[in-house]
Amino acid sequence: MNAPFAPSKADSGKLKPQIGHSACPHDCPSTCALEIELTPDGRIGRVRGAEENNYTAGVICAKVARYAERANHKERVLQPLLRTGPKGSTQFKPISWEEALDRTAEAFIAAEKKHGSEAVWPYYYAGTMGLVQRDGINRLRHVKKYSGQHSTICVTLARAGYIAATGSLHGPDPREMAKSDLIVIWGTNAVHTQVNVMTHAIRARKERGAKIVVVDAYRNATAEQADVALVLRPGTDGALACGVMHVLFRDGYADRDYLARHTDAPAELEAHLQDKTPEWASAITGLTVEQITGFAHMLGRTKKHYIRLGYGFARSRNGAVNMHAATCIASVTGSWQYEGGGAFHNNGAIFHWNKTLIDGLDSVDPSIRTLDQSQIGPILTGDAQALKHGGPVTALLIQNTNPMEVAPESELVKRGFARDDLFACVHEQFMTLTAKMADIVLPATMFTEHDDIYQAGGQQHILLGPKLVEAPGEARENHYMISELAKRLGAKHHGFEISAIQMVEETLKASGWPDVATLRAQRWHDCQPDFDTAHYAEGFAWPDRKFRFKPDWAGMGPDHEGMPALPDHWLSIEPATGEHPFRMITSPARNFLNTSFTETPTSVKREGRPTLFIHPEDAAVLQIADGELVRIGNRRGNIRIHAKLYTGVVRGVTVVESIWPHSTFVDGMGINALTGADAAKPNGGAAFHDNAIWVRKA
Repeated sequence: MNAPFAPSKADSGKLKPQIGHSACPHDCPSTCALEIELTPDGRIGRVRGAEENNYTAGVICAKVARYAERANHKERVLQPLLRTGPKGSTQFKPISWEEALDRTAEAFIAAEKKHGSEAVWPYYYAGTMGLVQRDGINRLRHVKKYSGQHSTICVTLARAGYIAATGSLHGPDPREMAKSDLIVIWGTNAVHTQVNVMTHAIRARKERGAKIVVVDAYRNATAEQADVALVLRPGTDGALACGVMHVLFRDGYADRDYLARHTDAPAELEAHLQDKTPEWASAITGLTVEQITGFAHMLGRTKKHYIRLGYGFARSRNGAVNMHAATCIASVTGSWQYEGGGAFHNNGAIFHWNKTLIDGLDSVDPSIRTLDQSQIGPILTGDAQALKHGGPVTALLIQNTNPMEVAPESELVKRGFARDDLFACVHEQFMTLTAKMADIVLPATMFTEHDDIYQAGGQQHILLGPKLVEAPGEARENHYMISELAKRLGAKHHGFEISAIQMVEETLKASGWPDVATLRAQRWHDCQPDFDTAHYAEGFAWPDRKFRFKPDWAGMGPDHEGMPALPDHWLSIEPATGEHPFRMITSPARNFLNTSFTETPTSVKREGRPTLFIHPEDAAVLQIADGELVRIGNRRGNIRIHAKLYTGVVRGVTVVESIWPHSTFVDGMGINALTGADAAKPNGGAAFHDNAIWVRKA
């Protein structure tokens, strides 16, 4: 492993900070290129965006700019711990790494001996987006034939909808937003979750007079910056898209030449949309006929429109259908043809990684069951269907995630973790609620303390993330932990025998990308395909080269029955009823990233406290005052939370910006007590914005 940066003396004889180069490791599509101050005492200082990177363009979110507050936090876990008290307590004692790994290996071997290898479930997600430190847990999984993981907690539904249309997860260069005449930011609160989208959109406004339209389920910080904000009811995006396309056909804005050359069923689509009028869409979405028609006319009259599609689509049970419908608009208008036009969601397909070494793909046994990440609650409480009618999970290895607070149906998750027969080893940076439920807690590094490689999702760069400083205490990287545990478990693989930077080097070579030395010199590598490839000018990624208005949902996942044959409003959402009259979404907070940064004082101070946004007229009916404590609930659970009267939500809709730790709620239970773990069609996905609830005075 290369040594971290060391500060050098300046001419004056005083030590000055050096600048290290890295990439933001967090689960945000921007994957910002960073410049990081390295202080004379071997720690990190200020963090800023790299101006030379033409996507980051010197801009990063406030929470990452304050990263030193997190990295140097006094409450970081800095030594291995053994639980000595009840699960969920803070009763632990320090032990050595050797003892901690020995105990973990013994527990895994005992679980395998009693119930088979599938009793052990390595569980992870995106606490770091580095390919080596995030995904190396899969190598241990595959070599040892532990239960697989279907990662459904974030992107599944949105990706299925986009790929169902285009055939590939790539699209127009995100930097082209700055060259567009109309930017539509749909289903993402970019100010909170990917600030660089705003960088390029606002540049287009300043330099070109471009308009910005925001489509979302409440008037959030991004909508406040829009020229036009369309606030619709949650889960009704498909109806809006259909109403817009009806107007495009009706009023002569459809590019019929493009449709004939590049799409599969334009005549069928047009006929299907005959009754999807703005009046029809208005009744479903809550938008006015004038808003829907006006939006359609903006798109039709502005050929260079760029539709930036976010992850909000992935939070609704009909999200795949909604994403597909919204993507279809760019093919009706033919905006794919223009620089600054088209529809974009994610660039994952352009990187063509060979991850055999990192993931241990040469050791996969297809007969081993794969468990749904989002259903950890049902799985740990013995639900036969969730367990794929196999044996119990009795041992967990957890990295990069905090399921006690992040996963849906928190009451079930809590009950599952409380089982006496469940062993859990958690590798973490802080004593999260999941760590407090563990038998063994291991101290984990942060991104400046280990080597890794990153790919962007919302842009087009591969970025190197080298080790810049030494880790505090006994914190160890994920790769070290997995490799050392593998030795004790008798797991053999080349990936366990090399360093993280060697793994980066070999993966780059196997994938056809520049080597580590080149990336150190360049800091990043631009993988953006040429214009014709990015815009599907030679055809879409299907055998017939046609954009699909008629998606093959069966090809997107096994649970596709009942999905609509053409774009539509699909009534698979959890509806408001007399018993549960409100729809609730759990949108991202600006100063948190899931449960990361909920431990940093500045982020907590800026967010205040958990809050339920409710329309003043709804609050008046319920005799609820601003700031009053209310109780909200459904069949999954109920919690108490403070109300905030806000005209930026539609009547009948409530919003809780999350994810606050359970401990910050009055009753010690957080918002995911109310979200569902049921798998959405066609291939799973947790519907965090798709909840029917009741609201009462506390």
